[in-house]
Amino acid sequence: MAGAIVLLFLVFFVSVHDAQKPNIVLLFADDLGYGDLGVYGHPTSSSPNLDKMAKEGLLFTQFYSASSVCSPSRAALITGRYQTRSGIWPGVFVAASTGGLPHNETTVAEILKKEGYATAIVGKWHLGVGANNTYLPTNHGFDYYMGIPYSHDMCPCLICFYPDQPCFDKCRTHDTPCPLFENSKIVKQPADFTTLTATYTNAATGFINQNAEAKKPFFLYMPYQHTHHPQFASKAFRNSSIRGTFGDSLSEMDSSIGEIFQAIKSAGVENNTFVFFTADNGPSLIRQVRGGNQGLLKCGKGTTYEGGMREPAIAWMPGKIKPGRTNELGATVDVFVTITKLAGGQVPTDRPIDGVDMSPILFEGGQSNRNFYYYYPMLPNPSTGVFATRLKQYKAHFYTKGGLAGPPYYDEDCWEGTLEKKHDPPLLFDIMQDPSEKYPLSGEKYAAILETIVKMTEKFNSEMIWGNSEIHGSNSSAMPCCRPSCSPFPSCCTCGTKNSPFGYTSPAFELLV
Repeated sequence: MAGAIVLLFLVFFVSVHDAQKPNIVLLFADDLGYGDLGVYGHPTSSSPNLDKMAKEGLLFTQFYSASSVCSPSRAALITGRYQTRSGIWPGVFVAASTGGLPHNETTVAEILKKEGYATAIVGKWHLGVGANNTYLPTNHGFDYYMGIPYSHDMCPCLICFYPDQPCFDKCRTHDTPCPLFENSKIVKQPADFTTLTATYTNAATGFINQNAEAKKPFFLYMPYQHTHHPQFASKAFRNSSIRGTFGDSLSEMDSSIGEIFQAIKSAGVENNTFVFFTADNGPSLIRQVRGGNQGLLKCGKGTTYEGGMREPAIAWMPGKIKPGRTNELGATVDVFVTITKLAGGQVPTDRPIDGVDMSPILFEGGQSNRNFYYYYPMLPNPSTGVFATRLKQYKAHFYTKGGLAGPPYYDEDCWEGTLEKKHDPPLLFDIMQDPSEKYPLSGEKYAAILETIVKMTEKFNSEMIWGNSEIHGSNSSAMPCCRPSCSPFPSCCTCGTKNSPFGYTSPAFELLV
């Protein structure tokens, strides 16, 4: 009898302990510029749900991604470590990549799972698939996964807008059709872009509802395909924006975010749910008006100028986060540490962690735990190390190089063909007063601060232990295909049933409660 009482007490204690843990939702946009949202100043964007999130939450003005391209920024986000440590360099994974996020890296999902959380990712993974799907999210701490595992331009794209309108940008034509995974199985190939966001949203809200009903704390990571090219949209959002195809894509993502907030509120867990929104890198200026907008910042995707790596970021938690805006410094590597501590987990001590806890900014209205940041280029190399370093309001460029832009864009510094240039002495800017990086500082007045930045950068570079690159390996046989060994490859890789509106049913939520 005594044993039964003890057992009942333990069950009750665990249930209460889990119920007190906050739910966590991480929303991650793709190729979204600092100036793309209405709340960040764009005059013709329609983003009412993100604007409302900003009104009710905390808006960051000085928030950085770890990279100016997709894969490395995502690795840093979920590990709290610069991508150079994990081997996610140089560049990004493609459909034929054989590598992926190493299994000896600890993801935030793995930490939260140990703390009793149900964990799910819905959307773009972009950290490798690998032989036998070894690098998919379900092998990195996520209980559930649904999504296309890389950028949707890395496969043939024909229809992007309802009902059968073409895509307006080029995609790869010699890879397998875009695979839609559920856990480790391809359930539809090619994915239907005109229903993809609805598929993602239904999966996300289902995950929220199931776990809220079971009173189980949950972690939902929602990396959208939007607003990466080629933009796409369903019937409800085609021609819905005066901003054209990019605006349609942004509106569809914003609406999905609105549905996620509604699910949180309808489930009665809004006062115990932390939501954070940001993006992986700056806008793809080579796509011109369909590539996004960096606002007043210089350049965009592919560069270490501010437009390539400074991102919109908004934090929301009613009753815990005071509405407003902050000029304190934050970064995607900090999300890992912040979420881990918020969930009661332990930050790994067996490896360098580059992130810091943002709780003082979020919950106390205080100062950031960081006053510096290092900018790695799109294609980092141990021989050069970081391209730029920020200390307080000062930013020094040791190297600059063009990114994903070209004519007719007005600034040749941003162009793809602009070669790498070493600056000795480094270019120095006060980016609190000059966020556009127009007016370099020089003279004896700045000698001390420049010397400090040079010394800290040299120390950081010398202590960086570069992980073996996971990006280099590729083989056409590694491209995901729902009909292995079919012919003619890769166009024969097609599948999908008609048992549901999206081609499949999803019993996996039952495993999470």
